Amino acid sequence: MNKYCNNSDVYESTCIPKTVNASIAVLTPKEDKDFIVRKVTLAVDGSMPNHINEIQHQQYVLKGEAKVIVGDEEYHARAGDFIYIPAGVEHNYEACYGSEYEFLCMITTKEDKITML
Repeated sequence: MNKYCNNSDVYESTCIPKTVNASIAVLTPKEDKDFIVRKVTLAVDGSMPNHINEIQHQQYVLKGEAKVIVGDEEYHARAGDFIYIPAGVEHNYEACYGSEYEFLCMITTKEDKITML
């Protein structure tokens, strides 16, 4: 298998602590020093509680729908949507529309601290 071109489904997913039916797979090779791409999946009715990251996120929705709250704004995110989450802004996710929700989450390799609210 070519390490530079792989289907995202071949990567191992792990459960995300303190979430309901959410998993994550890191797609970027460990050698990369600039950014990290992760595939996050929430099963139907899965959720990720309100939290804050010290670094910004850029997300692209691959499939499904979810309620995504960023700061004081609520979004009905759908496949094809791009979501920007600034550093230090609280956010959460809820796959409450009857479908699995899957997105790519791009971050820098700067150290991040996550605070659950």
